[in-house]
Amino acid sequence: MRWQALSSTDAKLEVMAKSRSVQAPFTLVVGGDAFLNAQCMHDLRNAACANRPDAELIELDASDCDAYAFDEAVGPSLLSESSIVVMTHLERADDRLGAAMEAYCKQNNGNGEQASLVICQHEGGQKGKRLLDKLVKAGADRQNIPDLKKFDAKINFVYAMMERNGRRIEAAAAQQLVNVLGDDTGELAAMCNQLCFDFDENPIGLDTANTYLTANPQVTGFLVADRAVEGRTADAIIAMRSAVEQGISPIALIGALALKLRMIAKAAAIKSGSISQAEAKASPWQIRAASRQLSGWTSQGLGRCIEALADADEQSKSSGGDPVFALESAIELLGVKGRQAR
Repeated sequence: MRWQALSSTDAKLEVMAKSRSVQAPFTLVVGGDAFLNAQCMHDLRNAACANRPDAELIELDASDCDAYAFDEAVGPSLLSESSIVVMTHLERADDRLGAAMEAYCKQNNGNGEQASLVICQHEGGQKGKRLLDKLVKAGADRQNIPDLKKFDAKINFVYAMMERNGRRIEAAAAQQLVNVLGDDTGELAAMCNQLCFDFDENPIGLDTANTYLTANPQVTGFLVADRAVEGRTADAIIAMRSAVEQGISPIALIGALALKLRMIAKAAAIKSGSISQAEAKASPWQIRAASRQLSGWTSQGLGRCIEALADADEQSKSSGGDPVFALESAIELLGVKGRQAR
């Protein structure tokens, strides 16, 4: 399988067939998200082994590999006429090893069927960039891995994972997965696979996704915040108290509530023209969702709610305070959009 960014402006990921033939004698897997980088290396190695079952698999680390060890690895041996050499940490290769690799790449460019295959992993960055450029000039196939830093790129990664399993997922469920697990692509991929394995529904909905996420404080915080903003104050307080009884810290819930208010404040600022969407540093989906919840909010109301959450945060961090009561008061104020009682 190969992950590939479709363009600089399009964060979608294309999932290539697992059985992709590895024809180039020399392949470079460069940078990007660490999980996708490792996944691409894994899939290329498996494809190479499947295409050349008689070849010897040799794994090397450029950190402690020298030119002689590389030449030995790519040359014929008693076990096989050719080999599959998997090299990690290419950015740490010394000059002599780099020169040996460049010479091999030049010599075997175009001889994919006869030559030993070399698959190299580079973590990205400037270190080792000159060697990368030399190897590409010598004929190596460079595969740049996307970094998945943007929210929309992570959403598209979830869609791609579901497609890989022959499944679909609702937008709200995909967004929830990214909200909670988006900082760890490996966990995000594992959750997508687990949901597809455990549930038959297609598309997978938000309630199903939350089945495995309810123990996460951020999910509970989003749930509490959504119910409060919708005016379902009693439901929000019940959900909050239930979470606290299950061991979720009030501070974690306060953080999720504060994030909800910040998004509403950013949506209001964009609507008024005070800031641009780029300056808000939030995904278009987050701004759209917050914009739908703007009705009834005022600057004063937002300010009061933020102050109430700050008070709850202080109560949580000081001895003798009552953080649950302070959090409940903040939820009640949020439920009426910060309006003061008359």
